[in-house]
Amino acid sequence: METMQTALWIVALLVALAILFDFMNGFHDAANSIATVVSTGVLKPAQAVVFAAFFNFVAIFVFHLSVAATIGKGIVDPGVVDTHVIFGALVGAITWNVITWYYGIPSSSSHALIGGIVGAVIAKAGAGALVASGILKTVAFIFVSPLLGFLLGSVMMVVVAWAFRRARPSRIDKWFRRLQLVSAGAYSLGHGGNDAQKTIGIIWLLLIATGYASASDTTPPLWTIISCYAAIGLGTMFGGWRIVKTMGQKITKLKPVGGFCAETGGAMTLFIATALGIPVSTTHTITGAIVGVGSTQRASAVRWGVAGNIIWAWILTIPASAFVAAIAYWISLQLY
Repeated sequence: METMQTALWIVALLVALAILFDFMNGFHDAANSIATVVSTGVLKPAQAVVFAAFFNFVAIFVFHLSVAATIGKGIVDPGVVDTHVIFGALVGAITWNVITWYYGIPSSSSHALIGGIVGAVIAKAGAGALVASGILKTVAFIFVSPLLGFLLGSVMMVVVAWAFRRARPSRIDKWFRRLQLVSAGAYSLGHGGNDAQKTIGIIWLLLIATGYASASDTTPPLWTIISCYAAIGLGTMFGGWRIVKTMGQKITKLKPVGGFCAETGGAMTLFIATALGIPVSTTHTITGAIVGVGSTQRASAVRWGVAGNIIWAWILTIPASAFVAAIAYWISLQLY
């Protein structure tokens, strides 16, 4: 573990890099919060990003910091972490985010960060420095979160279709345009609550490693919490429009009732995972929920080719970001 003599400027630069990642997380994952509400025409894009950013930040008052604790202390042994590891982890995660944003692929910023941490730690100390329980829990939810989103989204759609089977389509559309504001707000709340905490966790890990915080602390410094929630909200306001198009239009055609069901199913999944302290992918979750809603209509309503490309990105995220992080770790050793 590094000592208090670690140059303050190095720590400050790494904190800034982490905040940049958090901003990019919001930018990259804006689609998760707003794609359905934009594609159904309930909100205009500019309105949707402000709406989502507000709820991203409000999440600071709703959720406990259980996900931050998992990232800070439950993925790798804090004793092997140093500034080189943090640098490698952040560069690996940011690089993968930029690549997937450019090609409009809704990959997971969360798993990119976890892959980055894992890759940099293995490059330094080998696989023995990983915390198996935290890694297994995270990897398991790569599959659980989209499946749970799929299940809840499809069940919601079936229940709503049955409950409103005698209502006129025009009236259903009118009701669910209003209700979709509630579901979109809930999903954005879950997005902020789970994703902002991941950056809080890595900054906390950095502060522990460099001696600016104690491993016995039960919560990270307040400034890290406020800055990370603010950064993800600002990132959402700028919106990653390439991914919005994929999520909202290319997977399946959504109406307000479908958007409501997908967002509600996704929000429920995020609330459960955040309460359990599990860092899940908001991208995986909402994609699963959208596919679940589309599949209740007919199998052909889902563009399975697009969904297949997304799944390949999910599979590659952790190993690709880990590989880049290992290279970045080695480069940082040469720099300082």
